[in-house]
Amino acid sequence: MCGIAGAMTRDGSAVEPALLNRMADALAHRGPDGSGVHLAGDVGLAHARLAIIDLDGGDQPLFGPDDALALVANGEIYNYRELRADLAGEVFRTGSDCEPPLALYRRRGLAFTDVLRGMYAIALHDPAEKRLVLARDPFGIKPLYYAETETLFAFASEPAVLIAAGIVPARVNDAKRDELFGLQFTTGADTAFQGIRRVLPGETLVVEAGRITEKRRLNALPPPDTRPAARDGAAAVKLFDRLFAESVDLHQRADVPYGMFLSGGVDSSAVLAMMARLNPDPVLAFTAGFPGSGAHDERDHARAVARAAGAEHVEVTVTEEDFWAHLPEIAAAVDDPCADYAIVPTWLLAREARASVKVILSGEGGDELFGGYGRYRGAMRPWPFTKAVRRKGMFEGLGVLRREAGSRWRDGFAAAEDAAARSGWRSRLQRAQVLDMADWLPHDLLTKLDRCLMAHGMEGRVPFLDVALAAFAMPLPDRLKMRGRHGKWVVKQWLSEALPVAQPFTPKRGFTVPVGEWIAAKGAMLGPMVAAQPGVVEAVDPEAARHLFTSSDRRARFAAWTLLYYALWYRRHVLGRPPAGDVFETLTTAP
Repeated sequence: MCGIAGAMTRDGSAVEPALLNRMADALAHRGPDGSGVHLAGDVGLAHARLAIIDLDGGDQPLFGPDDALALVANGEIYNYRELRADLAGEVFRTGSDCEPPLALYRRRGLAFTDVLRGMYAIALHDPAEKRLVLARDPFGIKPLYYAETETLFAFASEPAVLIAAGIVPARVNDAKRDELFGLQFTTGADTAFQGIRRVLPGETLVVEAGRITEKRRLNALPPPDTRPAARDGAAAVKLFDRLFAESVDLHQRADVPYGMFLSGGVDSSAVLAMMARLNPDPVLAFTAGFPGSGAHDERDHARAVARAAGAEHVEVTVTEEDFWAHLPEIAAAVDDPCADYAIVPTWLLAREARASVKVILSGEGGDELFGGYGRYRGAMRPWPFTKAVRRKGMFEGLGVLRREAGSRWRDGFAAAEDAAARSGWRSRLQRAQVLDMADWLPHDLLTKLDRCLMAHGMEGRVPFLDVALAAFAMPLPDRLKMRGRHGKWVVKQWLSEALPVAQPFTPKRGFTVPVGEWIAAKGAMLGPMVAAQPGVVEAVDPEAARHLFTSSDRRARFAAWTLLYYALWYRRHVLGRPPAGDVFETLTTAP
């Protein structure tokens, strides 16, 4: 886990060292263990290292024989040992997990990512072919962004790097702002910043003379006509056990201490159960709780699960005071905006965990791959009773936005739906899963995990998001994913046998953060502050916005949270103002 950045000029001139140094400086928080730069011809590469594997010898950039190729990478290639064994005759200079992709590129060209099992954003300079190659893992676990100007092509692990280096100005993409207000995240390649785009999950870009000349895409999911590897429950549970054990084992490869985030839900409990089986020593598990609030507190259940698994359990309390004190820092960390309130406990858990471990395993991806969301039941209904996965925008009908976005917030989903329809027949449940895998997962859940952990110099790993596990999960018959009101049937059945105290078939209330309750308690004071903020004024009617902060309506409270987050995000990432204390101090400081 690291940070990468770089550029390629259009006229063949050398990249300015000062530009590369500015990018490296802006990346530093992602890699506190070292840095490196590479300048050759019309390409410059920068790397900030968070050392996880080959602590002494794995500095980057990495180079091929005779220094003919150069590579920087952010992430982990979990099957690097197997790849090294398969690459007979290759001479490796380091023990780094990111060196095998160099040998694979020499042998396979742009198909070098096809056999990688891991999370990665890779930049590779091939001077012989006069090209720069960018590649992102098929799930989109690791971020990668780019900008094209009149003079160069530039890329970075975070949009903020491209802005801080002066490559593009910090200007809001109004259409994506409207989408953020509707969804609490943004979809597709375009970001909330004008002129900054995402390398999409699984995408490989070829850049020549500072222009994109070729794109190819590696899909995380098997083709729609893939036959399921299991059709009955017992066989599916047995196969899941083998594949999940393999994935968790791979995700534990590290030369530093690791632990996991335990919410008490099915996915994190499953990760803990498998880690406990595979590790001789107690697993270190971190759980967040919200004492003194109306939110359901899962700590008692998580504590029982941890005890049954023989884990060392650390409980992190998240209070209203923590929320007001740290939210400006949290918004500053999440430069690709996602107004997911779970960023608050995730950031605080990472701050606590960093004192003990450097790698965290987490349960993201289980719902998407195995059909866990309750909204999937509506998507499975036969026509005309089928319900759209996303039916209403967060601000829709509240009369707050200056220009009512209408259904435009759904444009990104419409594009994903069209792409899914063109790919071949899938069941209604599978189509809903594919849509969530395309945008909700990489642009909300995984963005949140990446930024909150990297803010504290930590690596987040997600063992459910493994290509072999996905190849098994997606083709499963719907009845092995959803039975009655139970989603993730295969995972729950396995967990009921592996760790019965987890009680996976008992209805759960789900993970919630009492942000609406906290905001409402100070809404009369907070509303006018937020409504007057730069950025917010451009988008909403101030009087209507103030009323959101004192409303008891659930949607209005979520809308108020989104505006508060956006106000803090805009100050930091558009105006360039760092946090000035807690929420109230920051909002009352002149922009």
